[in-house]
Amino acid sequence: MSAETLARPAARRRGGDLAVWLGPLGIAAAVIIALITLAALFAPLIATHDPDIGSVVQRYQGPSAEHLLGTDQSGRDLFSRLLYGARTSLFGAAVVVLLAGGGGAVLALVAAWFGRNVDAFLGRVLDLLFAFPNLLLAILAVAVFGTGLAQVTIALAISYVPYTARVLRSVALRERRLAYVQAAELQGLSGLVVSLRHILPNIVPQILTGAAINFGYAMIDLAALSFLGLGVQPPTADWGLMVSQGKDSLLQGYPQQSMLAGTCIVVAVAAFSVIGERLGGRKAGGRA
Repeated sequence: MSAETLARPAARRRGGDLAVWLGPLGIAAAVIIALITLAALFAPLIATHDPDIGSVVQRYQGPSAEHLLGTDQSGRDLFSRLLYGARTSLFGAAVVVLLAGGGGAVLALVAAWFGRNVDAFLGRVLDLLFAFPNLLLAILAVAVFGTGLAQVTIALAISYVPYTARVLRSVALRERRLAYVQAAELQGLSGLVVSLRHILPNIVPQILTGAAINFGYAMIDLAALSFLGLGVQPPTADWGLMVSQGKDSLLQGYPQQSMLAGTCIVVAVAAFSVIGERLGGRKAGGRA
């Protein structure tokens, strides 16, 4: 029998295990995330209109063959703006998660490896950062550096670091005390090599779990800041900004912009939260 033939049953088992682990709700969440990601990546190909160009004579139109989801207060196509809005919403949250995950992992490894005074000092620094709420720190960054997606994204990433570092620190400390780390030290490997080659790979599941959950929170925070006019600026399409721009037309009988953008935010956040819970449950089951 060929190696390919032998590999097929194993691949089927892995696929079956993945389906069981995710469950129906997890599979639905993964499909939603995949669809949103694909829509954001291929927005220029899928969009039927330019998201930033509208027409005064086409304001507040309902769904039609020309405008699948209708138009907004400026006559811009809502379907196209939702597609392009997914780009800014996902990109901003992804940057927050990557920066916070990277910073948190570095602090956790340093605290776990050196321990004692270094761990205590970093703990006090994290406690200081905990004193600043996420949105407050972002608003402070906007007041200093001006409005924009880059400013609020970096500010949110800094505010997320303490939460990530606190969780990863406890896991890294547990790994630091295990026999394989002591064996690596006896072989003469440096702390940097042991941390990156051995401890870091073993805390990757916790990093991925936190990233999936934090992704949803980051989307909410970025949408809130855009809603307040501090994040993404017009005419750029963004889900949070679309909710803000559509609120004035709610009482006029045109709720579609706010409702559609708000629904996209809720569905995306719920999907990432479900995947984060499944990742956490799988890791807990594996360790047990």
